[in-house]
Amino acid sequence: MNPADIAVVAGGLALTGLMGWFFFGPKKAHSATQVGNVQEVKVTVKGGYSPDLVRVRQGVPLRIIFDRQESGECTSRVVFPDFALNSSLSAYGQTTIELLPDRAGEFGFACGMNMIHGKLIVEPQANGHGVAAPVARENDPPRPDPDRAKGPDQLTEDHEMAERRAEISDLTRRVVVGGVLTAPVLFAVMAGNFLQVGILGNHWLQLALITPVMFYSGWPIHRTGWLGLLHRQAEMNSLITLGSSAAFGYSLMVTVAPAILPAGLREVYFEAVGVIITLILLGRLFEARAKAGTGAAIRKLIGLQARTARVVRNGAEADIPVEDVVAGDVVIVRPGEKIPVDGEVVDGESAVDESMVTGEPIPATKRAGDTVIGATINRTGSFRFRATRVGRDTMLAQIIKLVQQAQGSKAPIQRLADLVSSYFVPAVIGIAIWTFVAWFLFGPQPAFTSAMVAAVAVLIIACPCALGLATPLSVMVSTGKGAEQGILIRSAEALETAHKLDTIVLDKTGTITRGQPALTDVLPEPDIKEDELLRLAASAERLSEHPLAAAVVAGARSREIVLSEPAGFESITGRGVRATVDGHPILIGNPALLRDAGLEVATLEAAADRLSADGRTPLLVAVDGKPAGVIAVADTLKEESVAAVGSLRALGLEVVMITGDNRRTAAAIARQVGIGRVLAEVLPDRKASEVRRLQSEGRRVAMVGDGINDAPALAQADVGLAIGTGTDVAIESSDITLISGALTGVVTAIQLSRATMRNIRQNLVFAFAYNVIGIPIAAGVLYPFLGLRLSPMIAAAAMAMSSLSVVSNANRLHGFRSKPVQSAAIRGLVAEPKVEVGAVDARPTQKRAPTGQGDDMSEKTSVIDPVCGMTVDSATAEYRSFNNGTAYYFCSAGCKEKFDKDPAKFAGAAAKGGHEGH
Repeated sequence: MNPADIAVVAGGLALTGLMGWFFFGPKKAHSATQVGNVQEVKVTVKGGYSPDLVRVRQGVPLRIIFDRQESGECTSRVVFPDFALNSSLSAYGQTTIELLPDRAGEFGFACGMNMIHGKLIVEPQANGHGVAAPVARENDPPRPDPDRAKGPDQLTEDHEMAERRAEISDLTRRVVVGGVLTAPVLFAVMAGNFLQVGILGNHWLQLALITPVMFYSGWPIHRTGWLGLLHRQAEMNSLITLGSSAAFGYSLMVTVAPAILPAGLREVYFEAVGVIITLILLGRLFEARAKAGTGAAIRKLIGLQARTARVVRNGAEADIPVEDVVAGDVVIVRPGEKIPVDGEVVDGESAVDESMVTGEPIPATKRAGDTVIGATINRTGSFRFRATRVGRDTMLAQIIKLVQQAQGSKAPIQRLADLVSSYFVPAVIGIAIWTFVAWFLFGPQPAFTSAMVAAVAVLIIACPCALGLATPLSVMVSTGKGAEQGILIRSAEALETAHKLDTIVLDKTGTITRGQPALTDVLPEPDIKEDELLRLAASAERLSEHPLAAAVVAGARSREIVLSEPAGFESITGRGVRATVDGHPILIGNPALLRDAGLEVATLEAAADRLSADGRTPLLVAVDGKPAGVIAVADTLKEESVAAVGSLRALGLEVVMITGDNRRTAAAIARQVGIGRVLAEVLPDRKASEVRRLQSEGRRVAMVGDGINDAPALAQADVGLAIGTGTDVAIESSDITLISGALTGVVTAIQLSRATMRNIRQNLVFAFAYNVIGIPIAAGVLYPFLGLRLSPMIAAAAMAMSSLSVVSNANRLHGFRSKPVQSAAIRGLVAEPKVEVGAVDARPTQKRAPTGQGDDMSEKTSVIDPVCGMTVDSATAEYRSFNNGTAYYFCSAGCKEKFDKDPAKFAGAAAKGGHEGH
């Protein structure tokens, strides 16, 4: 080795060591200052975060003031995935972010494109018991909402879109300038070997043409690249800056002082500089246009908001901005208008299109007492409603907030890409250094030129941007797509976990069924017509407050049967009712009621047993002292339940139903929908234990429910899916919310999860494969075998295409469509369901009864209302309470209220005698 070779090797070793210290050496953290009872720190956003390492104390509210001194999409948002915070940052302005660091550790934050990173170090602070610091004092500033970013400069999506348009316009200008000035230089180089190019071959002219490309067109790249190096956080722009600067600087030296270089080293690379920068900017322009589609869901949701509302105040109508509506205002909505806020209809009737929120295409009829959702569209009639939720509390505002949080969260699969990215740029610079050394030592002459070209090609072709974009863009598109279809995904982690599920647990009441009893069957004796039997029975039940009676009355009215006013109404505890309708004595209730009247009910009992075997509650009817027929009431299936269960099974999932019903009723419902495994007689407080038991079998379990009693099970499951028509507690405990309440949303959520993860894997394959193949080729590994060398210009084109391929592939998720299974292909696929009884240590108090609702196919049981002594079917009991680990069921709200006031007085009543009926 000659002295030059030794010097190059020594320089390579020195640069490698310096680079290792520069990127991985210790960094000084900036500590937040205490202002009152709030920690405060100012972070400058300019090609990176400064400081990018912030030290704070646990349990003390933190205020971060982001001073953004630049524009452009990359830093237009800041994301704290561990705190579910995703906020816009104002260009050339300050934005305040407030959060509560409630747990110790290191938590990263990044720009919206996941290219610029910072870290929050939360140090534990004990108060003597090893817990977080005390809360704010009375005169301290209020504790911030950790879910919300605030500040006068906070951007709306409209502002972000305006900034994106400005960036696209700016990139377009720079690309045009770069293309126009680079074209003559590129022509001179490409055609110079076989054409006379004249003055175009002059180095000074080429310098004059390419200098504006380098410093005007390439300014966004160089500015961000050098600032990144200054922050010791190099990224893609830093690699391009190093490569293009090396080529431009070398060419400048050849042009200005050629005499200092040997004759063989006087080639210039102005065309490479111009082409690299122009192609990179062109790719970035295409990328910016493609990215504009990824945030379309949020912009679409915000666009749904009404601008004004017509309210009634002091007896007069007035149009006011929707922001001025307050809870309690009476709002008038006319046909074709948007409903401005959430509320409850007080007068009028109309069909309302809720598809933009729930995903359901069929308009819903709204009457007095019904709930309406802001941003939905009134189609036919006019009505008035009372505002109940306004501003940030409306369902639309909550949807937007949840989607933003999900888009700012980090999927577990992204950790691999982030880990690789954190070492990627230093590794590429190291490869470029040793590529230069290798080509200088072993490459063809002129060695220096060959080495420089290869090193520049390595720097240019490497694309960490594709790795950084692979996951967040897909998550952004899919969560927005889910929101369009009425599926709210709370986090990227839930989105990823959902594709691994193998078991779906469906709560019966309110999920598979409608959750309220309805008339299902009217079986008259030969001497009476069906409608007449129903008219007499419903008229007799009109004065009863029992849920089963209400179902009979509602069923008659749905058939437009005119009811009569009953006379001599009498409710017989535990048996049924007696009344006279149009002069006809009526009895309706259980068999004991008719037998006590001296009637033979054998023929009616046979029909009652058949109905009971199907999970329905039979009511025997006698008219004029003779058996007249049987009426059945049941909690009916939702229309989409059968198709949804079949679709889930077609996806390879085992579907399990969980219910507090007895075995016979549970089996009947499972048989109707095609479920093969049933967990019956499970008390609400045992549902989470049953989910845990399934998980102990090695299953990945999702729980679908809607009630307060489902909340623990939703939290216990690997993924909790809440029916959006259920309680707020259940929704808050879930990972995914189905706004429409349709069970088919579960199918769509899982299909969306699988499509998203497939898309993310494709993106990662593009990103990893591109870099794994491209960097070695640029370094020259094929040269000894094929004589193939990669031009930096080709490397620049390849790098631009890599990012564009990832963005384009993520945007394919916009075309996602759920693929339901035809319900006709579902029936008959499941044998008799396997019924398992829940834990016996918390079962409801029961007694034997004479109809078909029992523990198994031979023993028949029911539950006693401890207040009135009435026998209640747990399948249809709307009211229940718990006392000392025991569940008690009630026939009405009044009985439940009495029990809750003095449980000790009634707790023993359920063990005493009683009769079934209603």
